[in-house]
Amino acid sequence: MTTNVATTTASQILHQTTAFLSESLSQPELRHHLFSTLRSRTSSSNQTTNLKPLNLASETLEKAISATNPFSRSSSLRLAERLLLSYPETTFSSFLLSLIYTLTQQATNAALSLLNIFYLDPSLARSEIAPVLFEELFLVHLLPVLQLFNEQRSSISSSFSMNTGYDSDENSMCDVSVVLPTSKVLSKMSGGQAMELKELERSYEEVLDENCRIFAKFFKQVLENSDENRTITPPSVIFKEVGKVDKLDGSSEDKRMKTEEVEFKNGRYNPIWAEGEGSTEFCSFSGSSRSKSPLSSFPQKVSVKALKNSKSWTLTTSPTLNSDSEIGSSLDDNMINSSSSESEAEFQGNNTKLTLFEPRQSQTQKKKQPIISDSSSSPDHVMGDTVNPPGAGKHTPPKDFVCPITSHLFDDPVTLETGQTYERKAIQEWLDRGNSTCPITRQKLHSTQLPKTNYVLKRLVASWQEQNPNFISNQSEAPHQKTEPSFKSTIMPPITSPNSVISQATIDSTMSELRHAITNLCMSEILNESEMAVLRIEQFWQEANMDPDVQSMLSKPPVINGFVEILFNSIDPQVLKATIFLLSELGSRDKGVIQTLTRVESDVECIVALFKKGLLEAVVLIYLLRPSTMSLLEMDMVESLLTVIKKKEDVIKMRLKPKTASVLLLGQILCGSEESTVFSIVNAIVSTKVIESIAGSLEADWAEERIAAVGILLRCMQEDGKCRNTIADKAELGPVLETFMSASDGERFEIVHFFSELVKLNRRTFNEQVLHIIKDEGAFSTMHSLLNYLQTALQDQCPVVAGLLLQLDLLVEPRKMSIYREEAIDNLISCLGKYEFPVAQIAAAHTIMSLQGRFTASGKSLGRAFLLKRAGHSKSYRYLMRMEQLGNLSGEIEETLEEERAAEEWERKMAFALVSHEFGLVFEALADGLKSRNAELCSACFVSATWLVYMLGVLPDTGIRGAARVCLLKRFVTIFKSAKDTEDRVLSLLALKSFINDPEGLRDLTSYVKDIKKGLRELKKSSPLALEVLKVLSEGHESSAEFWNHEELTQVDCSDNGEVLSITCFKDKIFSGHSDGTIKVWTGRGSILQLIQEIREHTKAVTSLVVLHSGDRLYSGSLDRTARVWSIGNEALHCVQVHDMKDQVHNLVVANSISCFIPQGAGVKVHSWNGGFKLLNSNKYVKCLSLVQGKLYCGCHDSSIQEIDLATVTSVTIQNGSRKLLGKANPIHALHVRDGLIYSASSALDGAAVKIWSASTYGLVGSVPTTLEVRAMAISSELIYLGSKGGTVEIWDQKKQNRIETLQTGTDGRVLCIALDGNEEVLVIGTSDGRIQAWGLS
Repeated sequence: MTTNVATTTASQILHQTTAFLSESLSQPELRHHLFSTLRSRTSSSNQTTNLKPLNLASETLEKAISATNPFSRSSSLRLAERLLLSYPETTFSSFLLSLIYTLTQQATNAALSLLNIFYLDPSLARSEIAPVLFEELFLVHLLPVLQLFNEQRSSISSSFSMNTGYDSDENSMCDVSVVLPTSKVLSKMSGGQAMELKELERSYEEVLDENCRIFAKFFKQVLENSDENRTITPPSVIFKEVGKVDKLDGSSEDKRMKTEEVEFKNGRYNPIWAEGEGSTEFCSFSGSSRSKSPLSSFPQKVSVKALKNSKSWTLTTSPTLNSDSEIGSSLDDNMINSSSSESEAEFQGNNTKLTLFEPRQSQTQKKKQPIISDSSSSPDHVMGDTVNPPGAGKHTPPKDFVCPITSHLFDDPVTLETGQTYERKAIQEWLDRGNSTCPITRQKLHSTQLPKTNYVLKRLVASWQEQNPNFISNQSEAPHQKTEPSFKSTIMPPITSPNSVISQATIDSTMSELRHAITNLCMSEILNESEMAVLRIEQFWQEANMDPDVQSMLSKPPVINGFVEILFNSIDPQVLKATIFLLSELGSRDKGVIQTLTRVESDVECIVALFKKGLLEAVVLIYLLRPSTMSLLEMDMVESLLTVIKKKEDVIKMRLKPKTASVLLLGQILCGSEESTVFSIVNAIVSTKVIESIAGSLEADWAEERIAAVGILLRCMQEDGKCRNTIADKAELGPVLETFMSASDGERFEIVHFFSELVKLNRRTFNEQVLHIIKDEGAFSTMHSLLNYLQTALQDQCPVVAGLLLQLDLLVEPRKMSIYREEAIDNLISCLGKYEFPVAQIAAAHTIMSLQGRFTASGKSLGRAFLLKRAGHSKSYRYLMRMEQLGNLSGEIEETLEEERAAEEWERKMAFALVSHEFGLVFEALADGLKSRNAELCSACFVSATWLVYMLGVLPDTGIRGAARVCLLKRFVTIFKSAKDTEDRVLSLLALKSFINDPEGLRDLTSYVKDIKKGLRELKKSSPLALEVLKVLSEGHESSAEFWNHEELTQVDCSDNGEVLSITCFKDKIFSGHSDGTIKVWTGRGSILQLIQEIREHTKAVTSLVVLHSGDRLYSGSLDRTARVWSIGNEALHCVQVHDMKDQVHNLVVANSISCFIPQGAGVKVHSWNGGFKLLNSNKYVKCLSLVQGKLYCGCHDSSIQEIDLATVTSVTIQNGSRKLLGKANPIHALHVRDGLIYSASSALDGAAVKIWSASTYGLVGSVPTTLEVRAMAISSELIYLGSKGGTVEIWDQKKQNRIETLQTGTDGRVLCIALDGNEEVLVIGTSDGRIQAWGLS
C-alpha cells in the first residue's frame, strides 16, 4: 500500500535544520547530552569502533566554540573536519560535521550531515537526537502511517472494550486508550491482546524507520538540487500490512504466565508501557458530546532526555481521566507505587519510553491547552521526575520529595532499612495497623521503631520550596486518601533487594553487631551513642577488608544521613576523622554516596569547614564531591591544600590518598584561575617549599595525579622561574614519559610544554643532562612519540613540540641530518609563514630565539642581552645579571668557564642545524617575519635573525652567507636607519658587521653607505662597534669627501656686537661671546639659529666661554678683569657668581676648583675659586691653553709648547721655541688635547701648520700639511677642523691625514673660534666680522 505526499522545498529544510543546529550550539548542556547519547550508541552498536578520533574531534569543536580568536577557531574547525572526513561514517561523526559546517557558514552541508543521522539510525534520530526536527520535517509526510496504525490499535482496543463490558459507542466515549493510561489498559487486557499491541508497536517502529530513511534521502536530493533545474518527485509513503497477532494457545496457567511476562519485568511494569499515567491521545470536544480525534497518535518510544530538551512536544493528560470514576477507582486499586528514593539514573536506566505522536493539524490547539495533571489518579503522577519532565507543571515537585502514601510533600521524612522513604505520620499509621512490612517492597522490617528524620531530604524539600514559592501544596485541596495502598499480590509477591544483607536467612554475630551499630547511628537520639557507633563501624570496616556487602549496607541513604548528622553535631576529633574516613572510602567506591552528599549545599560547606580547621583527611571527600573551580576559589582552601601536600603520609590507609586529592584540587584551581590569582598561589607554593612534594607526585601511581602535578609545576615555572632548578633536580621524569603515551592530546601538550620549560636552565651542562633523561628514559622512544604527536598537534602547539624534538635530536651526532631534525625545523619554518595563525607564528619565533640556549636563573631568554654584550653594549646584560643576583664568585670561576664553553658549543651546533636546513631556508622565513605589523613577532624574528647571521661569522662558510645576505641585508639596513631604540640599532649593526667580514658582503653594503653613515656617527660614542664599522666603510670608500659631506645650515649677522671671540655648545644650545661684552644664547634645533637670550654684564670683550662636563655651569672670561659663573639649567641664563681676576682674561680654562687664564703680560695665572693666585711659566708669553686631567698645556708666542703638572708644578717642553723670522713671530694659535694626542696649530712656515704630538712620549707622531694660516681648531673623533685667517675652514681625516673638504664661509673675516656639538654633527664658526655660521653633516 502506497500513497503520495506533499513536497518540501530546500528553504524549508534549511530553515528547520539550521534552527535545530543553532540551538545545539547555543546550549552547552543540550550539546553535551547529545554527544553522550551518540557516543554511547556508537560504542554499543560496534564494539570494534575506535571512539578516540571522535572524542578528539568533539574536544576540538568545543575549543572552537569557546575560542575568542577567529584564527584559532578556524584552525580548530579545519582540524576537526579533516579528522572526521577520514573516519568511517557514523551518527556521531555526522552530527559533529553538521555542527562544524554550521560554524563555518555552510548551511547546506550542515543540513546534509544532519539528515544523514536520520538515514543511518532513524529510531535514535527521531526519539533522542532531534524529535522536534522529526515532527516539523518528517511527520507531516507520515500522517497516512499514523492513520493506518491508529486504526489497527483502535481495532484491538475495541475488542478490549467489548470484553470488559464498557460502552464502546463512539458518541459516548473516546477510544479506550484516551481514557486509560496504557499501563492500566494492559493490566486489564488478556495476554493475547497485550501481545497484539506489542507486535503492532514493533511493526509501527519498523515502518517509521524505513520511511525516515526514504525521506532523509529525498530531502538530501532536494538540497543537492541547488539550481532547481530538475524536478524531484517526492517518494511514496511505505506501509507494512499488519495483521492481528495470533491468540495465545495453551493452558490457562500458561496464559497467566505470559500475561505476567508482558505486564511486568523484575517485579515492575514493563517499561515500554509504564511511563505515562495520563492519556497520550487527544480528544476534541463539541458542546457536551465528545468525539474521537480523526488521527489519534500511536504510542512511540521517546526517551526522557529527549523530551527534556524538546520544546515542541507537550505531554497532556486527557480531560476524561476523572470523568469515569468507576474506571479510575478500579484501576487505582491495582496501581503499584514506585519507590520515592529511586535516583534519576535508575529511572532513565529502566529504558522508559514516553508515547507522544499527534496530528499536525491539532498543534495550534494543543499549544493553547493547559497542562492538566490529576494527583488523585496515581501517586506517581504527583511525584514528577527531579528535572520536571515534559507534561509536568513548572512548579511540580520532584517525585523524591513526595510521600508515596500521602502524595504530599514531605514534612518529616523517614527512610526505612529497605531504602524507601515515607512521611513519618503515614508510615507510623501503617505500622500501628499491625503491618510489619515495607509498603512498597513488601520486605519484612526487622524493627518497627522508626529511624531519625532524614534531614538531608528535609533540607532539600525546604530548599525546593524556597525556590518555588508559588507552589500550592495539594494537601489542602485534594481529599484525604486512604493511607494503606492496595497491591496486586498475584502479580508482585514480596521480594528481597539484591543489595541488602538484612533479609538474609542466617546472620552471624559480627554482622548483627554491625547492624546494631548502624541502628544506633541512624536512630539514636543520644549523640554519644551515635559517635560510638561511628567508631565501631570504622573498626568493622578495617577488619572486614572492605567487604562488598558491608559497603552496600553502609552506602544506603539513611546511613549516609547519619554520618552527615555526626559531622554537623560532633566535636570529637577522633569521631569526625572516622566519619570523614568512612564517607571518603564509601564515596570513592559508590557514586550514589556522592550524589546523596551533593544534594544539600550545606553538607559540602560543613566538610570544607572541617578541612580548613585541620581535619586534613576531608580533602579526599571534597575532591570526590567534584566542586567547580569557582567554588574552590570561594572556599579559600589553598593554604590547607599545601599543608596536606607537604605533610607526610598518615598511618590510615585510604583508597584515595589525601595528598593525591590535594594535588588534583590544586591543579584544578590553577588551571581555571585568573593570572593574578595564579601568581599569588605560585608564590605561596614556592614560599612554603611545597615544590619538592609536588615534584614527588610525578612518580604517583595514579596518572591523573602525575598530570595534575605537571600542570602545577609548569605554572610555577612560568610565574616564578627560579624554582626551575629545584624541579629539575628533584623530579623523576620516567613516569611522566610513560604517562605521555596514554594521555589525551591536551594532556600531552601540557607534558611537552613542561619539558620545554624545564630545559630553560641557566646551566648548559645541567640542561643537557635533563635532555638526555627525557630522550632515554621511558618504555617507548620519546623522539618517535614526539614525532607522531607533532603530526596531529594544533597549530599553536606545534612550535613547542618541534623545539623540544630538535633539542633532543642534537644530543647525538649533530652534524648528521635526521628525520626528526628535518620534521622539527620544517615545522618551525612552516609555522613562521602562517599569517592566518599569528599565535603559531609568534610561538615559532620565540622557540627559535630560545634555541640559542642561554637563559637567566628564572628561565628568561638571554638571547637579546647576550648579542648586545657581543656588540659592546652590555648594559642590558649586566642589568639582567644584577636582577637575577648572579655574581661571578671566585669559587665559581672554573664552573662558569666550563658552562660558557658548553653554551658556546651548544650554540654552534644549534645554529649550524638551523642555517644548514634547505640551504638557509630559515632566513627567508625570518625575513618575512620582519615585515609583520605584529610587534612581538617582528621583535622575536629580529633577534633570531641577528643571532643566526652573527653565527655565520663563527661557523665554516658553506655558501649560506650569500643566501642570508640576499634575504636580510636590506632589512637590517632599514631597521638601522629607522629604529628609534638604540639597542635595536646596535643589534642590526652587529648583523651588518657579520656581512662586512665577507668581501661580497662589504661590496653589497657599500651601496648603502649614504643610508647608514649618519646613524654610525651617532652611535660611535656609545658603541665601539659603530666606530669599527665606520672605519671599515670609510677605508673601503673611494672618496672620503663623499662619505664626510657637510652642508651649511644657517648664518646670522652679529656685527653690531663686534667680533665673535668665543663659542661653545651644550646640548641644544649655543653660547657666543662678543667683543662688546655681550653673551648670546641660541637654540640649535632645526636649520635655524634662534636667539633666545642676550646678556651684557661684562663691560669689555668676552674672550672665553667654558662649560664643564657636569653641564650645570657656564664660565666666561673677559677683558674687564672678571670671570663670571652662569647657571644654565632649564631656566634662563643668569649670573650666580663674579670673580675678580685682577688682570685681563685673554683665554680661560676651568677645572672643578681652579681656573687658569692668560693675563696681559707673561706667564699663566692659576686662580683658586677661594681667591688665591699663582703665576706659572712666567718666562713665556702664552697664546693658547688646554687643561686635561690636571695637566696644563701652553702654546706660546715663540712657537714653543709646554706641559705643566699642576699638582707638582713641574713642566716639560714638548716643542722648543724659535726666533722670529724676518721680524715676524710664529705663535701657536690653537692647542687641543684628545685621545692621548696633542694637536697644535700655527703658520705653515715649516710646511706643516698642524702638528700632532704624543701626550705620553712627547714625540711628533704626525702632521697636517695645510697651507692655511690657522687661527682656530676643533677635533672630533674622526676629523680635524681648521679655521683660517682668510675665512675658510678645511676638514681633514685624522687617520689618513688627507683633506676631505673645504668650507667657504662667504666672508673675508678671520675665523676666530670653532666649536662642535655633543654629537659631533654640527660645526659652529665665529668670525671677526661678527658672523656666526652653522654647518651640519649631511
